[in-house]
Amino acid sequence: MTLYLTNSLGGRKEAFIPQNPEEVRMYVCGPTVYNYAHIGNARPAVVFDVLSRTLRRHFPRLTYARNLTDVDDKINAAARVEGLPIGVVTERYTEAYHADMAALGVRPPTIEPKVTEHIPEIIALIQRLIAERYAYQAEAHVLYHVPSCKDYGMLSRRSPEDMIAGARVEVAPFKKHPADFVLWKPSTTEQPGWDSPWGSGRPGWHIECSAMIERHLGSSIDIHGGGQDLIFPHHENEIAQGTRARYWIHNGFVTVEGRKMSKSLGNVLLVRDLLEEAPGEAIRYALLSAHYRQPLDWSADGLRQAHRSLDRLYGILRSLADVAVNDDVSPYSDNFHLALDDDLNTPAALAELFRLARMAQQETSPPIRSKLKMSLLWAGEQLGLLQQKPEEWFRQSAGVLDGADVDDIETLVAQRSEARAVRAFDEADRLREKIEALGVILEDKQERTEWRRASS
Repeated sequence: MTLYLTNSLGGRKEAFIPQNPEEVRMYVCGPTVYNYAHIGNARPAVVFDVLSRTLRRHFPRLTYARNLTDVDDKINAAARVEGLPIGVVTERYTEAYHADMAALGVRPPTIEPKVTEHIPEIIALIQRLIAERYAYQAEAHVLYHVPSCKDYGMLSRRSPEDMIAGARVEVAPFKKHPADFVLWKPSTTEQPGWDSPWGSGRPGWHIECSAMIERHLGSSIDIHGGGQDLIFPHHENEIAQGTRARYWIHNGFVTVEGRKMSKSLGNVLLVRDLLEEAPGEAIRYALLSAHYRQPLDWSADGLRQAHRSLDRLYGILRSLADVAVNDDVSPYSDNFHLALDDDLNTPAALAELFRLARMAQQETSPPIRSKLKMSLLWAGEQLGLLQQKPEEWFRQSAGVLDGADVDDIETLVAQRSEARAVRAFDEADRLREKIEALGVILEDKQERTEWRRASS
């Protein structure tokens, strides 16, 4: 099977061919740690987590770097508002980001470089750009001179003039050209700063990733990824600085109920708040319900639907509890892999997940049923789904019901089973009504009683 990805550099779907088939090298722009992660931050983390799993299926080794930006004017502002040292702010939100992404089933990258740990590499790269006449010093700043890059605009496929007209460009009298961007800027005594040939200062945003890529992955990498909003100016400027990637992969924007997410609209949805409404796996499912390149419109109904979908899948797995599996991945999962290999078509992959579940549920041959269950679990693992035991899922799932305590529900279910066993049917009916009043549906099987949320 061949993996195909849409390369933003050219805008075409291409067969993915790494420079070295023994090791794929991928870099994804991570968060600026000045606040809690919102659902827009979560989408690239989940998308590239799925891509990393797909790459590991195809190739023996993946080196995946995702950075943390821990020096930035937004961080400075947050620290000033809270009256805290900058390091305290970045450490707090780094830990929160890790916890939130772990709750969504996002595996840690191979490497997680921090900007503050790569200042010497950043200074060295800036010195090289000055020596090669791509950059110049002006009033304690160092700027990249955009006209010096003949191919500027190759990623966004727009001319510098069009990009300037469509973007807010920082005006400064010392710029040689309006589109020139900052590589190094001076710091005041209240701001973080490092000694450099141009005085005490700190790096600009764009130079950071180029320096960290070169340090950890080399002069040319296979994949550079991030959100669509990074195409211009961030990734365009990285290319100008010398970053070389064979494939540039970008996920689409996240809107909320049809509107752009913004503080002014009060619709910025934090991951940690959404985790109070639904399990992390349901949030992950919702993020994968649209193709990664397309916009994703987040809604409460969509999250509920994702939750119900997982309830159905885990319910089928629960019905297959007595079916043994082995490590043999059967050909029943081939269509699932074809869907992911076709530019990470997660909606089609999710549909295949349900097809496998239905087949496993309906199959009567024990050997085939075993292979179908294994295929379902394997496919789920590729998406980062269905990795819990069904009992754990339903306990977690029920935990978000208003007024319903999981232990109380299970106690009532056990009492009702005892009443049925001694043919005390009036008592069993009374207990059923009490259980259902808690927002729970009972399903009497041949040997046991199973329960789930009424919204399932």
